[in-house]
Amino acid sequence: MLAVFSGEVVEVPAELVAAGSRTPSPKTRASELVKRFLAGNDPAVSVELGSLGNLAYSHANQSLLLPRSFAAKDEIFCLFEGILDNLGRLSQQYGLSKGGNEVLLVIEAYKTLRDRAPYPASFMLSQLTGSYAFVLFDKSTSSLLVASGPEGKVPLFWGITADGCVAFSDDIDLLKGSCGKSLAPFPQGCFYWNALGGLKSYENPKNKVTAVPADEEEICGATFMVEGSTVVAALQ
Repeated sequence: MLAVFSGEVVEVPAELVAAGSRTPSPKTRASELVKRFLAGNDPAVSVELGSLGNLAYSHANQSLLLPRSFAAKDEIFCLFEGILDNLGRLSQQYGLSKGGNEVLLVIEAYKTLRDRAPYPASFMLSQLTGSYAFVLFDKSTSSLLVASGPEGKVPLFWGITADGCVAFSDDIDLLKGSCGKSLAPFPQGCFYWNALGGLKSYENPKNKVTAVPADEEEICGATFMVEGSTVVAALQ
């Protein structure tokens, strides 16, 4: 899966900018990144969001245990990869009809959070039990919510393209070709919500998420980790 957003939506992480400038390497524009994804994942579906960004996904080469899915509802678009162990219970909690899947559940949970929830995003995300990563974009409010499961079984990476867009994907090789060293694993048990202004841990909401510069020979330019934790997002 691939999601690319302009600076209108995502504040470019300073740590990734620094990583890219520290060890320059070839980059391409966001439009070329999307073209590469579509050409290498036939058949694939692409959803354009005007100047704000692009979402693309394919079922090609997906894991049977960690499938990819996409849904759009009420101007909310969501890419989801993985599986939720407590889908049945959460479906009842959020009033999802029978037959609903993980991606629809995430959309309903987000709508509840946005419109009437008396609790923070970290509480909503901590309820999701399983192996997953997702990218959700609410076009009506230009809100972006990205999260990775606490076990890190579904790989997720983010990086900066040549024209300053931020890209998210489960394919590190795809991003490497367009983001160079401005690339990092998205940390497990964490989320990015532009409404809150940055990257945070939903497992440890009070702990700051910091970036550790990588050695020059490593593929990624940095690794984000939660302070006080010895667990980091690993390349898979």
